[in-house]
Amino acid sequence: MSTDLEGVDYAAWLAGSGESAEVAIPLLIEAVAPRSAVDVGCGLGHWLAVLKEHGVKDVLGYDGPWVDRSRLLIAPPEFAVADLNEPLAVKRRFDIALCLEVAQILVAGRAESLVETLVALSDVVVFSAAVPGQGGILHENEQWPQYWAELFADHGYVASDPFRLRLWERDDVRWWFRQNMVCYSTLEALERHPVLAETRCAGAPLPLVHPGCLDQARGDAAEPQRARRHWLGIRR
Repeated sequence: MSTDLEGVDYAAWLAGSGESAEVAIPLLIEAVAPRSAVDVGCGLGHWLAVLKEHGVKDVLGYDGPWVDRSRLLIAPPEFAVADLNEPLAVKRRFDIALCLEVAQILVAGRAESLVETLVALSDVVVFSAAVPGQGGILHENEQWPQYWAELFADHGYVASDPFRLRLWERDDVRWWFRQNMVCYSTLEALERHPVLAETRCAGAPLPLVHPGCLDQARGDAAEPQRARRHWLGIRR
């Protein structure tokens, strides 16, 4: 995957991530009140940077060697290079772990060990992954929420949906976060965090498709060459 991602223009690929984090992070703070956070697949660190602005000073981001560290939005010691297609060597736990729109670009055989990594990092995992047909750069493993919910359930983690209803019509948040961002946590974490308990799912999170996703898919289908130019334009 490193070879494929070395050509990505992060400014284009991650456009809107910081603005989305500005809106979504207060909801995370309200739900969990974390004092520490880790982001697996952090890119340039947009979400961690916003968490720091909200007082979460203990942060760590993991991503690959293709990230231009001169453009990081977090301090160099807060970034660790890792091949996300391989299990991480987890050395500590955090109050919250993020993994946002990353799982789908990893090989399908990595899904189970990715979840193992996330539950080793925190009792509370904020998770967002592309659904089938969503489209994007290097998507290898697009899945409905049921797939991920079952992997988390194998570790005793249950699903909550505290964000999507509140973000659904926020145009200042990218539609893929509005569509996909849910939470998995231990039963003990549910007891500590009433927002998660109140929004606990009966099983898996609902498999929702945002109008923005439909608009993207319709546009790509109507003009496949335009779609190809769009995704290739995000590569240098």
